[in-house]
Amino acid sequence: MRYKKIPSPAYVLEEEKLIQNLTLLKRVQEEAGVHIICALKGFSFHHVFPLVKQYLHGATASSLHEAKLVFDKMHVKAHTYCPVYVPDEFDEIQAISSHITFNSLSQYERYKSKMKSDISYGLRVNPGYSEIETELYNPASPNSRLGIFHTHLGDTLPEGIEGLHFHALCENTSYTLERVLASFEKLYHPLIQQAKWLNFGGGHLITRKDYEPDHLIHVLKNFKQKYPTIQEIILEPGSAVGWQTGVLVSTVLDIVQNGDIPTAMLDVSFTCHMPDCLEMPYKPMVLNTVEQSAFEYNLGGMSCLAGDYMGTWFFENELKVGDVVIFDDMIHYTMVKTSTFNGINLPDIGILKTDNSYEIIQSYGYDDYKKRLS
Repeated sequence: MRYKKIPSPAYVLEEEKLIQNLTLLKRVQEEAGVHIICALKGFSFHHVFPLVKQYLHGATASSLHEAKLVFDKMHVKAHTYCPVYVPDEFDEIQAISSHITFNSLSQYERYKSKMKSDISYGLRVNPGYSEIETELYNPASPNSRLGIFHTHLGDTLPEGIEGLHFHALCENTSYTLERVLASFEKLYHPLIQQAKWLNFGGGHLITRKDYEPDHLIHVLKNFKQKYPTIQEIILEPGSAVGWQTGVLVSTVLDIVQNGDIPTAMLDVSFTCHMPDCLEMPYKPMVLNTVEQSAFEYNLGGMSCLAGDYMGTWFFENELKVGDVVIFDDMIHYTMVKTSTFNGINLPDIGILKTDNSYEIIQSYGYDDYKKRLS
């Protein structure tokens, strides 16, 4: 009921739920003695960056624009890792970064003459192990373009390099991290002993209900005890910040009766507004649906792409034009991937505040679509 008065379509962040996530992340950060930073590739809701900064240690960027957003809206320098740096952008990235990680030794060689004393530099490595089933999302596969393989490194960190960075998780548990760390240590033990900092990447779904944060704290403390010369351990989750903090509000515009199962045509698009559903793929949760009923519907997006639809859902009641359909958990890895394909407008962005008031933060229109084209 609380969403029915919100103009559709809209991404709606619930401030209270975000604070709950941030509170848990801060506890892990403090009890484990690590730095947790927000990965913008998963959560770039910059209107709440001042709130995020009250709990976390900063943010990580993977492009010049993300680094600028961190600096402009969180007022801190970014931890920046780019798979490849654009030469004309590197100086600007350095000006707004506290840490810079290189993806390859050739990138390090290209830019080492520009390295500065007030920035800490690192190398991304492949830890040689992951438990990500969807190959599209596996950054640590044997053929990955991301990170340096241990066979390409000796037993000494290159000159000016102070840190090592890996990323091998995707919505995984601390038990998976434990196994990744075992492989990481086996492959890079001499380099770990020389490093000042380590970045364990993202994918730590600490705020999911079945996650065991106390086990994560135990794993991190044990690792720190084994390597007392490490000055900083960094985790950079994105999904964990925005996990279950909000919804995408949509409205039924038409009911198409072709085939055995009717399709509810919505004022949102899977390909434009929820692309992760098609890329992963995964079936999003829809509120007020049930396991079985007489009211089964396909949900269809409003673009002309034939594949702009998902599987079927059972609803408590018959759907009619004008009914509200709420997609749950649509704040992380959704807004950051939207497009205006087919000229489809982007949903509003709003916040449902702790006092239950609603504020529209951003709306879009024709000019936003036009500016992305030529």
